[in-house]
Amino acid sequence: MLRQALRKFGQKLVHRRPLEQDVYELKYGGSLSTLDLVALGVGRTVGVGVYLLLSEVASSQAGPATMICFLVAGLTSLLAGLCYAEFSARVPHSGSAYLYCFVTVGELWAFIIGWNLILSFFIDAIVVIQAWTLIFDYLIVNQISESISEHIPQVLADNLVYFTMVLWFFLLEIQDLGFRGFFKVFKLFTLVKLLVLSFVIISGFVKGDLHNWRLTEEDYIKAGLNDTSSLGLLGSGGFMPFGFQGILHGAATCFYAFIGFAVIVTRVKELHKPERSIPMGIVISLLTCILVYLGVSAAITLMVPYYQLRPGSLLPEAFLHIGWGLAYYVVAVAIFCTIFVSMYWSFTYPIRIVISMMADDGLLFPVLARVITGTYAQLVFRLFIYVIAVIILLFFGFADLLDLRSIATLLSYSLVAFCVLIIRYQPERRNIENEAEEEEENEGNEVEVQEENPPAAEKLTLQGLLFPGSFTPTPLSGRVVYVCSSLLVLLLIVLCLVLAQWPGLLSGDPGWITVVVLLLVVITGITGIIWRQPQSSHLPHFKVPGLPLLPLLSIFLNVCLMMQMTAGTWVRFGAWMLTGFIIYFAYGIQHSLKDQTIDLELSSASTFSV
Repeated sequence: MLRQALRKFGQKLVHRRPLEQDVYELKYGGSLSTLDLVALGVGRTVGVGVYLLLSEVASSQAGPATMICFLVAGLTSLLAGLCYAEFSARVPHSGSAYLYCFVTVGELWAFIIGWNLILSFFIDAIVVIQAWTLIFDYLIVNQISESISEHIPQVLADNLVYFTMVLWFFLLEIQDLGFRGFFKVFKLFTLVKLLVLSFVIISGFVKGDLHNWRLTEEDYIKAGLNDTSSLGLLGSGGFMPFGFQGILHGAATCFYAFIGFAVIVTRVKELHKPERSIPMGIVISLLTCILVYLGVSAAITLMVPYYQLRPGSLLPEAFLHIGWGLAYYVVAVAIFCTIFVSMYWSFTYPIRIVISMMADDGLLFPVLARVITGTYAQLVFRLFIYVIAVIILLFFGFADLLDLRSIATLLSYSLVAFCVLIIRYQPERRNIENEAEEEEENEGNEVEVQEENPPAAEKLTLQGLLFPGSFTPTPLSGRVVYVCSSLLVLLLIVLCLVLAQWPGLLSGDPGWITVVVLLLVVITGITGIIWRQPQSSHLPHFKVPGLPLLPLLSIFLNVCLMMQMTAGTWVRFGAWMLTGFIIYFAYGIQHSLKDQTIDLELSSASTFSV
């Protein structure tokens, strides 16, 4: 009895959503080209991250090596982007990590992803509000007027508030253009954004000083910052003043700057050849973002010594250090415009979409499904979100929110990579209607065939692990890959925890080195077992190359960055996940799709993703 109950409980946790079920998708009309996808990806990715993060990372985490931080974070996002691209070709719907996990690894993991999506979109709204607050602090509280009145006409400096209000109402008006019209404005402002950042890069190479990448203790003493032999919070000088550990911390923070590319996979239905356009769009947009971030971080650290950058300061403040007040004003206004235009949907819309689709799937309370359709429910929900956002802004720092957002996104990326690793080695899932037809046709002959040729049970042997007898995936080989992949994830987590003891490894401690070597040997052996298993012959038009290495590398890098978060961030994330698990095990597991009729129409696909 207990065994049956546990088996039923386990089946619920890994229950997968059938691909054949109806999925509601938002229609925008028209079609998009690959260039449109690149503009969409760059426009949604390049934004608050580069405007606010750069000074945060350069001043106290990496110094001039902020370039390396952006490079590591960008390559990590690129690996995740390849995994998203394969799923967009495999699952014929405008996707999200929630949907991808639900159709591959099951209900529990889908709930974890959906619950983290809610957290991620909520933090996005708070971060944008905080960015606007900083910009208004300069544009309206006369700080900008006082600082640049000598560089621009006095009439503009005296009436800056009115110019700002006109700009505000213009930006509000363009949101009534509809998606197609607004998307043209969006592409225009994306171009403006790239031109402004190109101006920042060129200015940095014109006014920059290479000596700012070779600072020594004497430079700090001359600047009156340090009169002792210990540099302390200033670092140790040079290009990497905070060492390799500082680069890892900086990369974890910079990861937020690459969040946004996944919006590309939500446009499957608007593309003529999504299997070609989406991978190209993701790769080109991320490579563009990496190049832009590398150039901007190099320019800023060349123009301004990293210790003079204030945490939380805006990117344009670098121009005040070189005496370009007018450039400061122009770049600040451009930042305001691009942040506003990037937020085409309201702050609460993505959150309401995720909550609604989880409620439709039975994982959240059904009353929450009305936050996307009911007028009164929308109003109450928006007021609730804004009140909570104000409270959080009062008690949490900007860096804390970014770290919390990064953990949620890194977990989502890791699960998507895990799904790619799993689904490639699984037997094909047949269409439900076809299965019913086959059952009817073979109903009369099934018993006779079984009596004559009883099915041979698959046996797990060492030879079968290394030399499978089938060229196509079988249930046994699929379970082998599932178990081996789960073990690999656990071993990679342990490896990242050990590698966090970096000083012990560098000092040649034989204990730590032995543990690392043993872990690498076991990881290599299990990876070899997965590599030997047969892959599905029905591959999508785009597939992640180098399986199983690239998905495993993606998971490893994601976990490494997650390990750089502070203990406080993990406590906050743990509290959020504990709340989610209480809701799931108290309600969601009993009312999920497993207990609903198979022809129930669901509205669980979203145009938003992590």
